[in-house]
Amino acid sequence: MEAVAKLKNVPTAPRKMRMVADMIRGERVNRALNILKFEPKEGAARLEKLLLSAISNWQAKNEDERLEDADLYVKEIFVDGGRMLKRLRPAPQGRAHRIRKRSNHVTLVVASHNIVGESIAEEAEVEEEVTNETDNN
Repeated sequence: MEAVAKLKNVPTAPRKMRMVADMIRGERVNRALNILKFEPKEGAARLEKLLLSAISNWQAKNEDERLEDADLYVKEIFVDGGRMLKRLRPAPQGRAHRIRKRSNHVTLVVASHNIVGESIAEEAEVEEEVTNETDNN
């Protein structure tokens, strides 16, 4: 089972946010929270709140399962460019340079390892049965 959390219009450049997002991609939730808690970059605090929100969304979807048994990990995280505020800065000789204040959108998907492991085991059993049937013929 998966849970999604989105963060829109974060006033940080997407390139800076991607540096932090790359650190937690594929990590287990506890390790990702520790990484974000002690990371000094500005985007880390925002991603930490987003990760906590994704965990909360997962708990709301799976009320009958315990969080400790679920073995959650960051399945997907991606950062897209958001809207851009355009400003003018005075430049020499009466000219003006355009300043682009970028923002971004972050999408975070949290999934459980247990469910993924069970489905892979089932697929392996089906493949094994198919190969046995073809060998017998």
